[in-house]
Amino acid sequence: MRIFLAGATGFLGRRLTPLLIAEGHQVTGLTRKASEAERLRAMGAAAAIADVYDLATLTSVVRVAAPEAVIHQLTDLGAGNFAANRTIREVGTRDLVDAALAAGVRRIVAQSIAWAYEPGDQPATEQTPLDLGADESRSGGVRGVAMLEDAVREIPEWVVLRYGLFYGLTTWYSGDGLMAEQARAGELVADADITSFVHVQDAAAAAVAALEWPSGPVNICDDEPAPGTEWLPVFCASVGAPPPRQADDRHGWARGADNRLARKHLDWTPSRLSWRDGFTMA
Repeated sequence: MRIFLAGATGFLGRRLTPLLIAEGHQVTGLTRKASEAERLRAMGAAAAIADVYDLATLTSVVRVAAPEAVIHQLTDLGAGNFAANRTIREVGTRDLVDAALAAGVRRIVAQSIAWAYEPGDQPATEQTPLDLGADESRSGGVRGVAMLEDAVREIPEWVVLRYGLFYGLTTWYSGDGLMAEQARAGELVADADITSFVHVQDAAAAAVAALEWPSGPVNICDDEPAPGTEWLPVFCASVGAPPPRQADDRHGWARGADNRLARKHLDWTPSRLSWRDGFTMA
């Protein structure tokens, strides 16, 4: 299959590109930098140089690539800038979908998140509504997710991957990542918020598999949603940080996600079944 991979040089795209090529797909990776284009070519992919915010150029390179499917793994969190990431979800996704439609693309797989669901006491399933009534501190992020997913649904065949929190090398939850630094500085608090994780390699494998899945959202996370009082001490120990402070409070939306659709109906199984072992395996 001819694949146009947006976000090909990001931390997930760098893992996804060789997986796609190993499966026999022809990959064109989107990048803004000529230096990154050389890295893509060295992996066996073609390179398309364009900015996702330049719709005319983006449309041109997608048409040249003539993909059968687009994989959307665009993020902008390198500097921890959540506003920039919302913009790429809203505006970048809109441009990518418009370019794909103009090129006649019929299938898209897109990155979303598994913590935008409305509050509840059980892990959220794909039928749980997004938290569109969230308060001001959260509403912008949820709105960006909703806009991304609404745009993606305009492609005839679409899969939205609602990922748990990424961990593994080069992520925030790695030994030299942002959260490890905060843990070693004693800045993290183990509260009752429930989180679902997914190893970054499992996340990449799910994107490859999703090229064959039926349309719809899919939670991609490991088997063990857990409160911070359980997972954060394990994470701290794995990165050489002192035990975290404890708290009892929980946000209602911090409920974790249920992965049974992916496991039981789509034949996707994470190689790291739980963060308990995954943190130490990296």
